[in-house]
Amino acid sequence: MKSKRDVFVAIALAVALIGGGYAIGRDAQRRDARAYDKPIASRSQNIALPSFADLAAQVAPAVVNIKVTSVAKTDFPDQLFGENFPFPGFRTPTPRQPEQFKRQGTGSGFIIRKDGLILTNNHVVENAQEITVTLSDKQQHKAKILGRDPKTDLAVIKIDAKTSLPAVTLGNSEALRVGDWVMAIGNPFGLSNTVTTGIVSAKGRMIGAGPYDDFIQTDAPINPGNSGGPLFNMAGEVVGINTAIFSQSGGNIGIGFAVPVNLVKNLVPELETKGTVTRGWLGVSVQPVTPDLARSFGLDKEHGALVGDVIAQGPAEKAGIKRGDVIVSYDGKKIDESVTLPALVASTPVGKTIPVEVMRDGKLITINVGVGKLNDPTVASNTQQEKGKWGLAMQNIRPEERRQMGLSGSDGVLVTSVMPGSPAAEAGVQPGDVILQVNQSSVSSVEGVKAEVAKAKGDKPLLLLLRRADGSTMYAALSPNVG
Repeated sequence: MKSKRDVFVAIALAVALIGGGYAIGRDAQRRDARAYDKPIASRSQNIALPSFADLAAQVAPAVVNIKVTSVAKTDFPDQLFGENFPFPGFRTPTPRQPEQFKRQGTGSGFIIRKDGLILTNNHVVENAQEITVTLSDKQQHKAKILGRDPKTDLAVIKIDAKTSLPAVTLGNSEALRVGDWVMAIGNPFGLSNTVTTGIVSAKGRMIGAGPYDDFIQTDAPINPGNSGGPLFNMAGEVVGINTAIFSQSGGNIGIGFAVPVNLVKNLVPELETKGTVTRGWLGVSVQPVTPDLARSFGLDKEHGALVGDVIAQGPAEKAGIKRGDVIVSYDGKKIDESVTLPALVASTPVGKTIPVEVMRDGKLITINVGVGKLNDPTVASNTQQEKGKWGLAMQNIRPEERRQMGLSGSDGVLVTSVMPGSPAAEAGVQPGDVILQVNQSSVSSVEGVKAEVAKAKGDKPLLLLLRRADGSTMYAALSPNVG
């Protein structure tokens, strides 16, 4: 029989073992809790997320702030009190002559050559009368525009710094993968040299910005003022130009868009030396191939670019391409989606003959097309050099844009910009208006508008039927400049 002492020792030992086991269990739980406080990568690999400090220090000196001064016109320059003073709807009682005032805007850019060559967005410097570039060391320089390309929202500007400047390297945007880390540097809301980071959320995004939409989507915070700034990969190479955001509030919600740098690199030399970009032209309007369309045209899958219209006397029509053809290959490159074709055509040297494969009536045929030159109607002239200029810049409307605008039929030409002080501006024409008729004749292309304008008699007003963005229609009478 055990003594009381033996029983006491046994109980004490059991308590110690249970307590020790409890403590060990609690320590393990605490370790597990700390582990799950870490990012997934840290839990699986026991490593910390990367720091961007060295990368930012390396490339930030080449990022610049851009301040632009432009001239805007107001119809009521003396109305200084606002709409609620002294009561809602207050207006200056006496009509006054339109006056001009200076307006300032800000954006970002980055130096690509040590002599001061800078890339930014076209919309940052468009209509600028004066451009001031501020470097990372706070030095300021006046800049001049060497070239602009509204279709890709790209501009090349130049400063004369008298010294060698830090410059960035242009990388390969095609090598980007969804999920890769990226870093943006810019001037959001006027806050200079702001660094933000995120990942590539998607590639090849179409946002309706133009015929060559192919944006990189990122969740790196991008805000007003970031426009024209660089998007870097982890090697410190520029892979995109931050251009647009999707936001209902005007601020970042994690959806930003950058122009891929591969689209930019081929344009820079021509913009620097010529000021504009020469693009190839087929003279076709194309649209995506949906599953129903694929079945209708005898395709085994939805691929290619469906020809919805062929411009009269254009390269495609002369070569024999017809409405209803499905372009599946261009110069040996497969056309999986219709958005691929415009960029390929644009980059083709003018005059080069290209083999184009099309599906027609279920058969694959090859047509050789001599590529023409795209006459860009979207760039408005800075001055009215001769009598009869109306001050309108226009572009044809693609089928997908027509659907987005809710337009039926084929009529309509989009107004892209209006020259201040021009007859179009005085008549109230606005960018975004769609011209349905010119002098009561329906129009469906820029060439059609030009043809109707050419018929207009000397001093008679030009009568336009416009469709507004809200769906309403109105007439505008443009009086020609005289003298």
